[in-house]
Amino acid sequence: MIRYIIASIISGILFGVMDGLINANSLAQKLYNIFKPIAKTSVNVPIGIVIDLVYGFAMAGIFLLLYKSLPGEAGLVKGICFAFIVWFFRVVMSAISQWMMFNIPASALVYGLLTGLGEMLILGVFYGLFLRPPA
Repeated sequence: MIRYIIASIISGILFGVMDGLINANSLAQKLYNIFKPIAKTSVNVPIGIVIDLVYGFAMAGIFLLLYKSLPGEAGLVKGICFAFIVWFFRVVMSAISQWMMFNIPASALVYGLLTGLGEMLILGVFYGLFLRPPA
């Protein structure tokens, strides 16, 4: 349980740091300029931290619940498989929905897909290396 709590907190922090790096850099700002008319002018940092921590606990918990059903014998392989599953449901489905509903440049969608894949792979590898369900 302690390992789960520590891994969840670390992954929540990773979520926040990676989201900041992915969304606040100059390339992302240029690509996501399309959202400027509806984007908030400031971010509520404390609430953002809480949300990222909740995501960390949820993702780590779901990984542990799915652990035995994920392909592979090694935790690393299971983590990578988990990353692809989460990437599909979190990032790919969102990008396809945006593509269908909004006039968003393909470059912004591709950037989101690639950075989302990188983010999920980092988290999946982390979970695969450090989390195991109780025996």
